[in-house]
Amino acid sequence: MYGFRRVLAGLGLTIGLLFGAPAGAQTADIGQLVTALATGSFDDKEKAIVAIAASGNPRAAAIIEALGAGTLYVRKIDARIVIATPKAGGLALADAATGAAAGEGSEAELDRVRVNNRLRRAIEAAVGSLTLMSPDPKVRREAAAAVFKSRDATALAALESALAAEKDPSIRATMRDARAAVLLGSDASEAQKLEAVAIIRERGDREALSLLRGSQEANKGAIGNEIAAAIRSIEQNLQLWQAAQNVWYGVSLGSVLLLAAIGLAITFGTMGVINMAHGEMVMIGAYTTFVVQEVVRARAPELAGASLLLALPAAFVVTAAVGVAIERGIIRFLYGRPLDTLLATFGLSLMLQQAVRSIFGPTNREVSAPGWMSGAFELGQLTITYGRAWIVVFAILVFVALNAALKRTSFGLKIRAVTQNRRMAGAMGIRAPWVDAMTFGLGSGIAGIAGVALTQIDNVSPNLGQGYIIDSFLVVVFGGVGNLAGTLVGALSLGILNKFLEPFAGAVLGKIVVLVLIILFIQKRPRGLFAQKGRAVES
Repeated sequence: MYGFRRVLAGLGLTIGLLFGAPAGAQTADIGQLVTALATGSFDDKEKAIVAIAASGNPRAAAIIEALGAGTLYVRKIDARIVIATPKAGGLALADAATGAAAGEGSEAELDRVRVNNRLRRAIEAAVGSLTLMSPDPKVRREAAAAVFKSRDATALAALESALAAEKDPSIRATMRDARAAVLLGSDASEAQKLEAVAIIRERGDREALSLLRGSQEANKGAIGNEIAAAIRSIEQNLQLWQAAQNVWYGVSLGSVLLLAAIGLAITFGTMGVINMAHGEMVMIGAYTTFVVQEVVRARAPELAGASLLLALPAAFVVTAAVGVAIERGIIRFLYGRPLDTLLATFGLSLMLQQAVRSIFGPTNREVSAPGWMSGAFELGQLTITYGRAWIVVFAILVFVALNAALKRTSFGLKIRAVTQNRRMAGAMGIRAPWVDAMTFGLGSGIAGIAGVALTQIDNVSPNLGQGYIIDSFLVVVFGGVGNLAGTLVGALSLGILNKFLEPFAGAVLGKIVVLVLIILFIQKRPRGLFAQKGRAVES
């Protein structure tokens, strides 16, 4: 309740009219009003509360809040009225009227100013009037939101006056919603309640739905019918927003799958290598991000917010170098033997995991999010986190850049030539072994920058890549081996399908259903959604 008072704080004149305080009391000296709080009858105290709220004195909120919190005292030795704040060894005292320090004391030296339930309601209304007319827009918005939740009828007069004076459209809307919530729970006229139902229906969120459901029992007849219609409308609206939220979650998951799978689409799709160590490339990229962040924090803490951006090229270079080493040391001896590449890279993945455990330990490592990736924003009834939104943007940028590199550069032309007809490419002077090494390095480097993104949504651990390797293969096979457009469509399709199945089947069963559907799809289209073209492929 105290937090509510802090949220709710300037309309003393309105409250004064509400409680019938005389005009003379409203202009009285703040010291005399504080004295009335301490020495007068409960009626005098109530009038003093109203007058203090109406005075415009900068001490008004502090005095009324102290009275409500039970920290307003009369010092016995000199009858001085003080506000007490706990401190080590006793209480720090401040003059209630001026705020000046008044020394220290103990409860034995003080008499608390007493209040009853009627005064507490007057205090809440007065504090509410002060916050609703605060010069700070944030305070006014929070005050109106608090009234909407509490539906306190004593704040109605202050709320209506604040609404009349408010210029900010968004705050006016919040105040209008709060007024409708209060009216719906009061003994207002039928016309006012019908207007309130229409306003709450227009709001259309879960809080509005909860409010209408709570009011349905107490309102019959035309009002009850209107409430029932509003409930049905909001429920239908929320179902649509929930579907949109699931689509966003699916796009978010799909962007993660795209980042994890797009490198695999190159190594598996264009080279025919079943690289079970691809997940470990993602993991190495994540640990590279952790190392970069630690170095930046130690050497240049002022750049800590940019450490994630600095980690992108570092992760690409490190994992690309590891990929080239793997291709030159293992893969080049196994071309044309896909089962052997699967077994060899599976063993390699276990070795890389153990190496990371030996260097960094088995526990999770933390990579903090920069400020521009923290928080969330509302889009209608959608909740979108900045971190996920940036990952979606990043995935799209990586896809566009890689697609342009493969289609508009000499290196990309050589990759496509070797993929479609290796012998003919060699006859044209293309060094196929060099293309193989660079292609494997490119796919591994992209997996590394995928690891940078995954540090913002998953734990950095030796098992990080294992959670994405199977899904990555499913994306590549479903979309069409070696086709980047198919990888994009496949990642988004599987992400959205997963998120729509999870509420009904659960996370594990949902993945099983997806796997079964992909198997059935591959039976009909063995080459996926977008089949690779070329003489070698056709033969």
